[in-house]
Order: sequence, then structure tokens, then C-alpha cells
Amino acid sequence: MRYFTYDRTFDGLLTCVFDAFNRKEFPDNIVGEDVQLPLFTEMFRVVTDEAGADRVLKALQKKISSSALEMLFITYLSEIEGIEIILFRYMQKALTAESSIEMNFADPDVLELSKIYKKVTREEERMRQFVRFQKTADGIFFAVMDPKHNVLPISARFFRTRFADQQWIIYDVRRKYGLFYDLKTVETVQFNHLDVSLETGKLTVEKLDDYELVFQHLWKDYLKAITINERKNLKLQRQHLPKRFWKFLTEKQESFDNR
Repeated sequence: MRYFTYDRTFDGLLTCVFDAFNRKEFPDNIVGEDVQLPLFTEMFRVVTDEAGADRVLKALQKKISSSALEMLFITYLSEIEGIEIILFRYMQKALTAESSIEMNFADPDVLELSKIYKKVTREEERMRQFVRFQKTADGIFFAVMDPKHNVLPISARFFRTRFADQQWIIYDVRRKYGLFYDLKTVETVQFNHLDVSLETGKLTVEKLDDYELVFQHLWKDYLKAITINERKNLKLQRQHLPKRFWKFLTEKQESFDNR
């Protein structure tokens, strides 16, 4: 078994393709540099090369559509185990085929990537729907999420357009990074210490705007007022709003917390 190891970046994965064609040696699997390899495996460490990655990208642009290229990046963000070798095989086939393979769903890799793509875009759609901002004392709107897939990179454009007139931070507690919009650009941020409850995503009172808790309370009261208890359908509710999101939703946090 031949393993390629790389730095877990998309450019690194493209470099794996570049090196494989250059060496004429193709991997049986591709894993991160931090993974312990099985015994009796042949290992080749790939060092990310932007020039090589760019050459692969330009070659792919001649073989598949822009939407298929976007699909490759989005499925890479799934972080599903084994996604690297599936993407590698797809790109290898795309580069060597006489015509585009992107609609050839008889190919197992094409079919599998289309399924993964739907999972990631569905998670990104849910993030748009279920994100809840809290206004901080310094006027920044802050939200916490814990998505199954690494969807923040493909969410930035939506949130920048939708909330263009306010500064915001959306933080992914699973991957320990966030996006910060300062009214001009969106940048990646990381915190050495995050003063927030990982159970609810709520900031401590001293970090909040003076009226934030009042608005949260009003929002809960409004939802209670319009709820028709006799028509509650928890099964349907969970179908449209998976329970794993509830802990970060203001309306699902039962009590008004005056910490």
C-alpha cells in the first residue's frame, strides 16, 4: 500500500495530484501528516507547492465546469474520512478522460462526491437558518455554531451580504476558528480563550450589550405567545430542526438566564 501524507489543505491535495503525475506513482490512500500509518506501507510526504497546485487547477479548468470545480472544494470541506482519495481519483479520471466525467454517475467516485456535496451544502443551509447572534458590549454581533462539516468558508459570502451593515463574528467551536467581518473584509480569527459556554454558545453577561438579554427575553415571550400547544408536533419539528442545533437557539433555551 502506498500512502501520500499532506498538510490537510486543499492546495496540499492538489499538490498530491501534481506529484503523483510527475512521479508516475499513484497513492492507494492520502492522509494527514498527523495520522499514524499502518505497518508495511510505503509513504511519500507531499510538500505543498502553490505553483504545482495552480497547474493542476488550470488543467482541471480545461476538463470540467466551474460548478464541478466548486463541488470539489465543497466536498473537501466535508472532512469525511477518506475524502482525499475519492477526490484524488476523481481528479485523476477528469484529467485523463477524453470528455468531462462530471455527469457520469455510473462512476462510483462521481456518485459518491455528488452525495457528499449534498450533505455539505445542506449543512451550510442549516447554518444560515439556525445561526443566532448576540450583541456584545463593543457592538459586535457574535454567534457560535458546531457544524458537522467545515462550512464556514462557503458561508462567508452569504453572511457578508445579509449583514453588511454590522460587524459580526461566527465561531466554529468544533474547529476552533471563526470569521470576523469588520464592515470591509472577512478574516479568519482564533481565540486563545473563548469566554463562552460551549453548551449554549452564550457569552457571559459582562460581555453582552446592555439590552441583549432583554431582547432575548422578548423573543422567547413572543414565540411562547404564538405557539399553539395543541398543534405541537415534535417529530416534525426535529425533522426540520435537528436537535443538535437546539443548544445554540435562543428560543430553545428554556429559562431566561440572568447570570
